[in-house]
Amino acid sequence: MLKPVKLEVRPQYRLYLEYSDGVAGEVDLSDLAGRGVFAAWNDEQFFRKAHFSASRHVSWDDDIELCANSLYLRLTGKTPEEVFPELRSETVGA
Repeated sequence: MLKPVKLEVRPQYRLYLEYSDGVAGEVDLSDLAGRGVFAAWNDEQFFRKAHFSASRHVSWDDDIELCANSLYLRLTGKTPEEVFPELRSETVGA
């Protein structure tokens, strides 16, 4: 199971993340900034409060939480099926 082990807030809506499998790098969240609940990120001090929740998601408060697995997919550019092979559906022959 993938677990995020390190989180650093970076400028311009970026997070540096490290995962238990050794994958590490920056995730750009600028495409979310200013939209819907993410309007709260317009306050830079609020964005800098990113932390891991008890369930190891990246959280800012009770309204904003991002799944660590989805951030892993953004970071690696992989599909869910590549990261979680159990999601692959079996092809039925004709």
